[in-house]
Amino acid sequence: MAQRAFRSFALAAALLLSGTAGHSEDLVQPVPSGDSFDHSFAKFETLPIPAEPLAHAVDIDAIEPPIETANSTGIGSGIASYYGRKFHGRRTASGETFDMHGLTAAHRTLPFGSLVKVTNPRNGRSVVVRINDRGPFSYKRTIDLSRAAAEEIGLVARGHGTVELELISP
Repeated sequence: MAQRAFRSFALAAALLLSGTAGHSEDLVQPVPSGDSFDHSFAKFETLPIPAEPLAHAVDIDAIEPPIETANSTGIGSGIASYYGRKFHGRRTASGETFDMHGLTAAHRTLPFGSLVKVTNPRNGRSVVVRINDRGPFSYKRTIDLSRAAAEEIGLVARGHGTVELELISP
């Protein structure tokens, strides 16, 4: 059943891309069955390139870069969580020892040593943390704060919360 649905989808996609809807016999040729099938490479025709750009294409040159304030750049919002006692004293991805009392954080892509201002929009409290680890490893989370940083912005009681991130220095 799934294979039949996939074939229908593939045929519909080929028809849409080629611009010859209703002329499927031009695109699909039956595969010979039995021992008469030659296992050498078959000759395939390339699909024509559409003359007009696709409707969802974006002109990259027309996109304006984000407005930067003095030495800081907003990098969005997301869910923050914290880590503490279980990892206290262990090595971080940057090679330093994790201190749950320090103002540090883990982020998936920001360079080690980056300073990030983390703001809790529920109470307006902010803290500046230094990225020294990789994570979080939960796909829904954006940043993992040390326990001290989470306490500064009021996330310890809930364990996680929505935050706004601003890159102070890369």
